[in-house]
Amino acid sequence: MPSAQPYPIPTRLNLLLSGGVVAAALGLLWWASQLGWPGRLAVGLLYAHLLLTAYALLHEATHGILHPDPRLNSLLGTLLGWLFPISFTLITTTHAVHHRCNRTDYEMFDCYYPGDSRWLKRVQWYGLLLGIWWWLIPLGNLLLAFTPRLLQSAPFRRARSTRVLFDDFGPQAVKRLRLETLLGLLAWWGVGQLLALDAGAVLLCYALFGYNWSTRQYLTHAFTPREVRDGALNLALSRPEQWLLLNGHWDRVHHQHPRCPWIHLPQQAGGEGYDTGYWRHYGRLWRGPRPCTQPGPEPLSAAAYQDLA
Repeated sequence: MPSAQPYPIPTRLNLLLSGGVVAAALGLLWWASQLGWPGRLAVGLLYAHLLLTAYALLHEATHGILHPDPRLNSLLGTLLGWLFPISFTLITTTHAVHHRCNRTDYEMFDCYYPGDSRWLKRVQWYGLLLGIWWWLIPLGNLLLAFTPRLLQSAPFRRARSTRVLFDDFGPQAVKRLRLETLLGLLAWWGVGQLLALDAGAVLLCYALFGYNWSTRQYLTHAFTPREVRDGALNLALSRPEQWLLLNGHWDRVHHQHPRCPWIHLPQQAGGEGYDTGYWRHYGRLWRGPRPCTQPGPEPLSAAAYQDLA
Protein backbone atom coordinates (compact mmCIF):
# COMPACT_ATOMS: atom_id res chain seq x y z
CA MET A 1 0.00 0.00 0.00
CA PRO A 2 1.25 3.55 -0.72
CA SER A 3 2.24 5.76 2.17
CA ALA A 4 0.14 8.75 3.26
CA GLN A 5 -0.12 11.60 0.78
CA PRO A 6 3.26 13.42 1.17
CA TYR A 7 2.25 16.68 -0.56
CA PRO A 8 -0.57 19.12 0.28
CA ILE A 9 -3.36 19.06 -2.29
CA PRO A 10 -4.68 22.52 -3.37
CA THR A 11 -8.23 21.42 -2.60
CA ARG A 12 -10.07 24.73 -2.91
CA LEU A 13 -8.23 25.73 -6.06
CA ASN A 14 -8.91 22.33 -7.64
CA LEU A 15 -12.61 22.57 -6.79
CA LEU A 16 -12.79 26.08 -8.23
CA LEU A 17 -10.99 25.04 -11.40
CA SER A 18 -13.07 21.86 -11.82
CA GLY A 19 -16.38 23.67 -11.40
CA GLY A 20 -15.27 26.56 -13.58
CA VAL A 21 -14.00 24.33 -16.38
CA VAL A 22 -17.19 22.23 -16.50
CA ALA A 23 -19.42 25.32 -16.45
CA ALA A 24 -17.31 27.08 -19.10
CA ALA A 25 -17.24 23.98 -21.32
CA LEU A 26 -21.03 23.65 -21.28
CA GLY A 27 -21.34 27.37 -21.88
CA LEU A 28 -19.06 27.19 -24.92
CA LEU A 29 -20.99 24.25 -26.36
CA TRP A 30 -24.24 26.20 -25.93
CA TRP A 31 -22.67 29.28 -27.53
CA ALA A 32 -21.33 27.30 -30.48
CA SER A 33 -24.81 25.84 -30.99
CA GLN A 34 -26.21 29.36 -31.51
CA LEU A 35 -23.71 30.36 -34.20
CA GLY A 36 -22.99 29.71 -37.86
CA TRP A 37 -19.89 27.81 -38.94
CA PRO A 38 -17.35 30.69 -38.74
CA GLY A 39 -18.47 31.47 -35.19
CA ARG A 40 -18.52 27.80 -34.27
CA LEU A 41 -14.95 27.44 -35.43
CA ALA A 42 -13.81 30.33 -33.21
CA VAL A 43 -15.66 28.95 -30.17
CA GLY A 44 -14.37 25.47 -30.99
CA LEU A 45 -10.79 26.70 -30.80
CA LEU A 46 -11.49 28.07 -27.32
CA TYR A 47 -13.08 24.75 -26.38
CA ALA A 48 -10.08 22.81 -27.70
CA HIS A 49 -7.83 24.66 -25.26
CA LEU A 50 -10.20 24.76 -22.30
CA LEU A 51 -10.50 20.98 -22.32
CA LEU A 52 -6.74 20.65 -22.00
CA THR A 53 -7.19 22.06 -18.49
CA ALA A 54 -10.14 19.73 -17.92
CA TYR A 55 -7.93 16.79 -18.90
CA ALA A 56 -5.15 18.01 -16.60
CA LEU A 57 -7.63 18.02 -13.69
CA LEU A 58 -8.88 14.57 -14.71
CA HIS A 59 -5.26 13.41 -14.72
CA GLU A 60 -4.88 14.62 -11.14
CA ALA A 61 -7.96 12.60 -10.19
CA THR A 62 -6.51 9.43 -11.73
CA HIS A 63 -3.63 9.74 -9.27
CA GLY A 64 -6.00 10.41 -6.35
CA ILE A 65 -4.65 13.94 -5.86
CA LEU A 66 -7.47 16.14 -7.14
CA HIS A 67 -9.23 16.01 -3.75
CA PRO A 68 -8.04 14.45 -0.46
CA ASP A 69 -11.39 12.69 0.07
CA PRO A 70 -11.26 9.57 -2.14
CA ARG A 71 -15.03 9.64 -2.71
CA LEU A 72 -15.02 13.27 -3.84
CA ASN A 73 -11.89 12.63 -5.90
CA SER A 74 -13.72 9.83 -7.73
CA LEU A 75 -16.87 11.93 -8.15
CA LEU A 76 -14.93 14.85 -9.63
CA GLY A 77 -12.94 12.47 -11.79
CA THR A 78 -16.13 10.87 -13.07
CA LEU A 79 -17.65 14.26 -14.00
CA LEU A 80 -14.46 15.41 -15.72
CA GLY A 81 -14.22 12.03 -17.43
CA TRP A 82 -17.66 12.49 -18.95
CA LEU A 83 -16.49 15.80 -20.37
CA PHE A 84 -13.54 14.14 -22.14
CA PRO A 85 -15.50 11.71 -22.62
CA ILE A 86 -14.12 8.59 -20.95
CA SER A 87 -14.98 6.39 -17.98
CA PHE A 88 -13.03 7.36 -14.87
CA THR A 89 -12.35 3.70 -14.13
CA LEU A 90 -10.98 3.19 -17.63
CA ILE A 91 -8.60 6.14 -17.60
CA THR A 92 -7.44 5.49 -14.02
CA THR A 93 -6.54 1.89 -14.84
CA THR A 94 -4.92 2.54 -18.22
CA HIS A 95 -3.00 5.56 -16.94
CA ALA A 96 -1.45 3.41 -14.22
CA VAL A 97 -0.40 1.00 -17.00
CA HIS A 98 1.20 3.96 -18.79
CA HIS A 99 3.29 4.82 -15.72
CA ARG A 100 4.36 1.21 -15.27
CA CYS A 101 5.11 0.62 -18.98
CA ASN A 102 6.49 4.00 -20.04
CA ARG A 103 9.24 3.63 -22.70
CA THR A 104 8.90 -0.16 -22.72
CA ASP A 105 8.15 -1.96 -25.98
CA TYR A 106 4.44 -1.66 -25.13
CA GLU A 107 4.65 2.13 -25.48
CA MET A 108 7.24 2.41 -28.22
CA PHE A 109 5.40 4.72 -30.63
CA ASP A 110 8.33 6.89 -31.67
CA CYS A 111 10.85 4.30 -32.85
CA TYR A 112 11.01 0.93 -34.54
CA TYR A 113 13.08 -2.24 -34.54
CA PRO A 114 14.58 -3.68 -37.77
CA GLY A 115 11.79 -6.25 -38.03
CA ASP A 116 8.95 -3.75 -37.58
CA SER A 117 6.84 -2.49 -40.46
CA ARG A 118 8.06 1.06 -41.09
CA TRP A 119 4.95 2.09 -43.02
CA LEU A 120 2.72 0.84 -40.17
CA LYS A 121 4.83 2.75 -37.66
CA ARG A 122 4.40 5.90 -39.72
CA VAL A 123 0.65 5.39 -39.99
CA GLN A 124 0.44 4.98 -36.20
CA TRP A 125 2.71 7.95 -35.56
CA TYR A 126 1.07 10.43 -37.89
CA GLY A 127 -2.35 9.18 -36.86
CA LEU A 128 -1.36 10.19 -33.34
CA LEU A 129 -0.19 13.61 -34.46
CA LEU A 130 -3.28 14.23 -36.61
CA GLY A 131 -5.75 13.60 -33.80
CA ILE A 132 -7.01 10.13 -34.71
CA TRP A 133 -5.88 8.72 -31.37
CA TRP A 134 -8.52 10.70 -29.45
CA TRP A 135 -11.41 9.27 -31.50
CA LEU A 136 -10.31 5.72 -30.64
CA ILE A 137 -10.61 6.37 -26.91
CA PRO A 138 -14.41 6.94 -26.66
CA LEU A 139 -14.86 4.07 -29.11
CA GLY A 140 -12.65 1.78 -27.01
CA ASN A 141 -14.57 2.87 -23.91
CA LEU A 142 -17.85 1.75 -25.48
CA LEU A 143 -16.35 -1.54 -26.67
CA LEU A 144 -14.87 -2.35 -23.28
CA ALA A 145 -18.10 -1.42 -21.49
CA PHE A 146 -20.47 -3.46 -23.65
CA THR A 147 -18.33 -6.09 -25.41
CA PRO A 148 -15.30 -6.48 -23.12
CA ARG A 149 -14.28 -9.83 -24.61
CA LEU A 150 -13.61 -8.15 -27.95
CA LEU A 151 -10.62 -6.28 -26.54
CA GLN A 152 -9.16 -9.57 -25.34
CA SER A 153 -9.39 -11.05 -28.83
CA ALA A 154 -6.41 -11.95 -31.02
CA PRO A 155 -5.94 -8.61 -32.86
CA PHE A 156 -5.72 -6.68 -29.59
CA ARG A 157 -3.53 -9.32 -27.92
CA ARG A 158 -1.10 -9.37 -30.84
CA ALA A 159 -0.74 -5.58 -31.11
CA ARG A 160 2.23 -4.43 -29.03
CA SER A 161 0.54 -1.22 -27.83
CA THR A 162 -2.66 -2.92 -26.55
CA ARG A 163 -1.25 -6.27 -25.38
CA VAL A 164 -1.16 -5.32 -21.69
CA LEU A 165 -3.43 -2.26 -21.69
CA PHE A 166 -6.57 -4.05 -20.50
CA ASP A 167 -5.03 -6.78 -18.33
CA ASP A 168 -6.06 -5.09 -15.06
CA PHE A 169 -9.79 -5.08 -15.83
CA GLY A 170 -11.49 -7.68 -13.69
CA PRO A 171 -15.27 -8.22 -13.51
CA GLN A 172 -15.78 -5.49 -10.89
CA ALA A 173 -13.83 -2.92 -12.89
CA VAL A 174 -15.87 -3.72 -16.00
CA LYS A 175 -19.09 -3.28 -14.00
CA ARG A 176 -17.95 0.13 -12.73
CA LEU A 177 -16.85 1.12 -16.22
CA ARG A 178 -20.21 0.06 -17.68
CA LEU A 179 -22.16 2.00 -15.04
CA GLU A 180 -20.04 5.13 -15.52
CA THR A 181 -20.48 4.88 -19.28
CA LEU A 182 -24.26 4.48 -19.06
CA LEU A 183 -24.59 7.38 -16.62
CA GLY A 184 -22.30 9.48 -18.82
CA LEU A 185 -24.47 8.82 -21.89
CA LEU A 186 -27.56 9.80 -19.89
CA ALA A 187 -25.83 12.94 -18.60
CA TRP A 188 -24.90 14.01 -22.12
CA TRP A 189 -28.43 13.35 -23.34
CA GLY A 190 -29.85 15.46 -20.51
CA VAL A 191 -27.40 18.31 -21.11
CA GLY A 192 -28.11 18.20 -24.83
CA GLN A 193 -31.85 18.49 -24.21
CA LEU A 194 -31.52 21.17 -21.53
CA LEU A 195 -29.17 23.41 -23.54
CA ALA A 196 -30.60 22.51 -26.95
CA LEU A 197 -27.11 21.63 -28.17
CA ASP A 198 -26.54 21.27 -31.89
CA ALA A 199 -24.87 17.96 -32.78
CA GLY A 200 -22.77 19.53 -35.53
CA ALA A 201 -21.46 22.23 -33.22
CA VAL A 202 -20.59 19.69 -30.51
CA LEU A 203 -18.78 17.43 -32.98
CA LEU A 204 -16.79 20.36 -34.35
CA CYS A 205 -15.72 21.41 -30.84
CA TYR A 206 -14.62 17.86 -30.05
CA ALA A 207 -12.87 17.37 -33.38
CA LEU A 208 -10.75 20.44 -32.62
CA PHE A 209 -10.13 19.31 -29.05
CA GLY A 210 -9.31 15.78 -30.20
CA TYR A 211 -6.62 17.10 -32.51
CA ASN A 212 -5.26 19.50 -29.89
CA TRP A 213 -5.14 16.81 -27.19
CA SER A 214 -3.92 13.92 -29.32
CA THR A 215 -1.05 15.77 -30.96
CA ARG A 216 0.37 16.66 -27.53
CA GLN A 217 0.03 13.31 -25.79
CA TYR A 218 3.36 11.77 -26.72
CA LEU A 219 5.25 15.05 -26.81
CA THR A 220 6.98 14.70 -23.45
CA HIS A 221 7.97 11.06 -24.11
CA ALA A 222 9.07 11.07 -27.74
CA PHE A 223 12.76 10.30 -28.35
CA THR A 224 13.58 10.06 -24.63
CA PRO A 225 15.81 7.39 -22.98
CA ARG A 226 14.21 3.95 -22.69
CA GLU A 227 13.68 4.23 -18.94
CA VAL A 228 10.33 3.75 -17.21
CA ARG A 229 10.70 6.35 -14.47
CA ASP A 230 12.96 8.88 -16.20
CA GLY A 231 11.86 8.49 -19.82
CA ALA A 232 10.09 11.86 -20.06
CA LEU A 233 10.94 15.49 -20.66
CA ASN A 234 10.61 18.77 -18.81
CA LEU A 235 9.78 21.30 -21.54
CA ALA A 236 10.06 25.09 -21.47
CA LEU A 237 6.66 26.71 -21.99
CA SER A 238 5.16 30.18 -21.65
CA ARG A 239 3.46 31.07 -18.36
CA PRO A 240 -0.11 31.14 -19.77
CA GLU A 241 0.41 27.71 -21.34
CA GLN A 242 1.85 26.38 -18.09
CA TRP A 243 -1.41 27.31 -16.37
CA LEU A 244 -3.46 25.90 -19.24
CA LEU A 245 -1.72 22.50 -18.86
CA LEU A 246 -1.45 22.78 -15.05
CA ASN A 247 2.32 22.32 -15.20
CA GLY A 248 2.01 19.27 -17.44
CA HIS A 249 5.25 20.36 -19.11
CA TRP A 250 7.12 19.05 -16.01
CA ASP A 251 6.46 15.48 -17.10
CA ARG A 252 9.70 13.82 -15.99
CA VAL A 253 9.18 15.27 -12.52
CA HIS A 254 5.64 13.90 -12.61
CA HIS A 255 6.83 10.40 -13.57
CA GLN A 256 9.42 10.48 -10.82
CA HIS A 257 6.84 11.69 -8.26
CA PRO A 258 3.39 10.68 -9.56
CA ARG A 259 1.65 11.58 -6.30
CA CYS A 260 2.90 15.16 -6.35
CA PRO A 261 0.01 17.58 -7.14
CA TRP A 262 0.39 19.80 -10.19
CA ILE A 263 0.94 22.98 -8.21
CA HIS A 264 4.10 21.58 -6.53
CA LEU A 265 5.81 20.17 -9.64
CA PRO A 266 8.07 23.22 -10.31
CA GLN A 267 9.24 23.21 -6.69
CA GLN A 268 9.76 19.44 -6.78
CA ALA A 269 11.97 19.87 -9.87
CA GLY A 270 14.39 21.97 -7.83
CA GLY A 271 17.25 23.11 -10.05
CA GLU A 272 16.68 20.42 -12.67
CA GLY A 273 15.59 22.87 -15.37
CA TYR A 274 14.18 22.23 -18.83
CA ASP A 275 15.44 19.79 -21.45
CA THR A 276 14.32 21.80 -24.48
CA GLY A 277 11.54 24.09 -25.66
CA TYR A 278 8.00 22.71 -25.87
CA TRP A 279 7.29 23.88 -29.43
CA ARG A 280 10.82 23.18 -30.65
CA HIS A 281 10.43 19.56 -29.58
CA TYR A 282 6.94 19.41 -31.08
CA GLY A 283 8.43 20.29 -34.48
CA ARG A 284 10.76 17.28 -34.24
CA LEU A 285 7.82 14.90 -33.94
CA TRP A 286 6.72 15.63 -37.51
CA ARG A 287 9.96 14.18 -38.88
CA GLY A 288 8.57 10.74 -38.12
CA PRO A 289 9.63 7.74 -36.01
CA ARG A 290 13.29 6.76 -35.71
CA PRO A 291 15.19 3.45 -35.54
CA CYS A 292 15.55 2.00 -32.03
CA THR A 293 19.03 2.39 -30.60
CA GLN A 294 18.30 1.14 -27.06
CA PRO A 295 16.64 -1.99 -25.68
CA GLY A 296 13.35 -1.50 -23.92
CA PRO A 297 13.14 -1.70 -20.12
CA GLU A 298 10.93 -4.09 -18.18
CA PRO A 299 7.65 -2.63 -16.85
CA LEU A 300 7.48 -1.60 -13.22
CA SER A 301 5.64 -3.98 -10.97
CA ALA A 302 2.43 -2.72 -9.38
CA ALA A 303 4.18 -2.66 -5.99
CA ALA A 304 7.13 -0.65 -7.32
CA TYR A 305 4.79 1.88 -8.92
CA GLN A 306 2.80 2.25 -5.69
CA ASP A 307 6.03 2.99 -3.82
CA LEU A 308 6.76 6.05 -5.98
CA ALA A 309 5.96 9.27 -4.14
